[in-house]
Amino acid sequence: MPGRAAGTRTIALVGPGGAGKTSLAEALLFASGAAARQGSVADKSSVGDASPEARARGGSTELNLMNFDYMGDRYALIDAPGSVGFAADGALGMAAADLALVVVDPDPDRALLAEPTLRRLEELGIPHMIFVNKIDQARGSIQALLESLQPMSKSPLVARWIPIREGEAVTGFVDIALERAYYYRKGQESEQREIPADLADREAIERNQMLEKLADHDDALLEQLLMDEVPDRETVFTDLAKETGAGQIVPVLFGSATGTQGIRRLMKALRHEAPAPDVAAARLGASGACAFVFKVSHGGAMGRVSFARIFGGSLKEGQELKSSAGEAVRIGTLFGVQGEKTAKLAEASAGDVVAIAKLEGVGAGEWLASGKAPPTPEIAQPVRNYALAIATRDRKDDVRLSTALHKLTEEDRALIWEQDETMHETRLRGVNDEHLKVTLERLKRRYGVPVDSRQPSVGYKESIRKTVTQRGRHKKQSGGHGQFGDCVIEVKPLARGGGFKFEDKITGGVIPKQWIPAVEAGVRDAMVKGPLGFPVVDVAVLLIDGSYHTVDSSEIAFRTAGRIGMAEALAAAAPHLLEPVQKVTITVPSNAASKATSAVASRRGQMLGMAPREGWSRWDRIEALVPEAEMQGFDAELRSLSQGLATYEAEFDHLAELNGTLADKVVQKELEPA
Repeated sequence: MPGRAAGTRTIALVGPGGAGKTSLAEALLFASGAAARQGSVADKSSVGDASPEARARGGSTELNLMNFDYMGDRYALIDAPGSVGFAADGALGMAAADLALVVVDPDPDRALLAEPTLRRLEELGIPHMIFVNKIDQARGSIQALLESLQPMSKSPLVARWIPIREGEAVTGFVDIALERAYYYRKGQESEQREIPADLADREAIERNQMLEKLADHDDALLEQLLMDEVPDRETVFTDLAKETGAGQIVPVLFGSATGTQGIRRLMKALRHEAPAPDVAAARLGASGACAFVFKVSHGGAMGRVSFARIFGGSLKEGQELKSSAGEAVRIGTLFGVQGEKTAKLAEASAGDVVAIAKLEGVGAGEWLASGKAPPTPEIAQPVRNYALAIATRDRKDDVRLSTALHKLTEEDRALIWEQDETMHETRLRGVNDEHLKVTLERLKRRYGVPVDSRQPSVGYKESIRKTVTQRGRHKKQSGGHGQFGDCVIEVKPLARGGGFKFEDKITGGVIPKQWIPAVEAGVRDAMVKGPLGFPVVDVAVLLIDGSYHTVDSSEIAFRTAGRIGMAEALAAAAPHLLEPVQKVTITVPSNAASKATSAVASRRGQMLGMAPREGWSRWDRIEALVPEAEMQGFDAELRSLSQGLATYEAEFDHLAELNGTLADKVVQKELEPA
């Protein structure tokens, strides 16, 4: 068996929401002696998920960091949120881990929930194992679960254990690598016994299948099997560790985090099969002493804190390194992290996960290195489909809101905020409604900035159907110099997407050239808000005639005349409403595809096509055109009909004419007094 590992090994707990990742972290802390009692998410006593938002929600809203020692080795845990709205918070931490432990539910019908996680791990080349949690609640077959999971993984799944049952209950397991049976004892080490007679044949079959999968990457083992020789235990365990680290196999284990079944045996498997930190360093392209910053937080009493993993050497306070941008950076105070608690460190060693105080100018995804910084892991950002328009309740809080949003967006890479100048709105954009709800709660709690929120305004526009010639005349006399401007314009519609064109057709100097730009400015003023209440698009304006006064004419007079003429022309040119239409691309499990197309149809959507999702069995890709006004709540509807798996991307496609009752309601709402 292995000796002490060289450096702290980091395990990322990943998988779908609700599978019990945080509960598993609590079980590992308790079983290793790092916690005096096992915390519970349900009764709000867990080391992880300690923020008020996570406590209120009963699930992770940000990653949790913990550590423990076991049999002379040190481990760091990165507990990544599983819910779609918060999963991005753990993505960079997962990339820096030595091994990912994919925590799944024992129900075969829920196996599909693990597919996005398994695919992402394969794309990033991160070694991983599967832990089937809640085995004390399992009613289905573990074999059926493995058969459901295998199509999601390019590498073969290797069952390390087979369950021992008494009736419906799982009371222990047979370790087919050790060829031993273990029976659960709550809160204690499992009891080793002889393999039950009724499982002996199955154990032999399962062990042979495991050895055949290992032999695919070990010619010596393959030769032994062909010669009907029995490989020694050291060969089997060496291959398990080597092939797990290389991503050539995916071991599968099971147990119960809340019932503690199988937890200590899981820890022994992690000790044996989790790769050393230098393997992750090589995967990330890191050499020499360096640190990878995977998270920035502003939530604690220490202010801005950077969470990082150390590779290739030690790190001390005051040490000077270079950032990914090549800037000199001095390391602040180092802290070990156990949930919300921190402990000051004199030095951090290779593999450690630490918090660094006052590390200014370095964001998540950047490196600190003595030489050339390694490349940032390429991790796709989630699509931010959900947006809210927010406004402070007191204008005096506007500056505080801006400062708070800068901190929140630095901390949460899935969150962005923007000023929409056209709609005069501050927009907060995130993954889904749940994500933004928690963000607003955090904004109020941390920074004392309550805001009002609503759905963003839809970007309606208006255009015209008819060509109209109209005079715009502005004349005002009030003593002294008066104001006089007179212009005649021809306004006509352009093809959709034609934008705006202004052409000067003046002859004979009836309007001096220095005032023609003022007429155009006035025309543009009138287009900001047309007769239906929306910006005007796709029109051409020809300036064809006019007159001026040698004393009273001025730039402001002709600008006013242009605005008057354009406003009257638009009202007479059969204005009509245009609504933005988005091209929507939906990825959805095939068993929910028909429901997704029905959801599109119910939102006045137009189907463009549907095809299998490339590289993903049992998934489809749907393309459609859907009006922007109909997209509210679409993400939530897709999640509800697909066990939370369906996602979509949307981008502006074109403006389409909107008529009838729907148009009347939009115009009436826009024009009615506030």
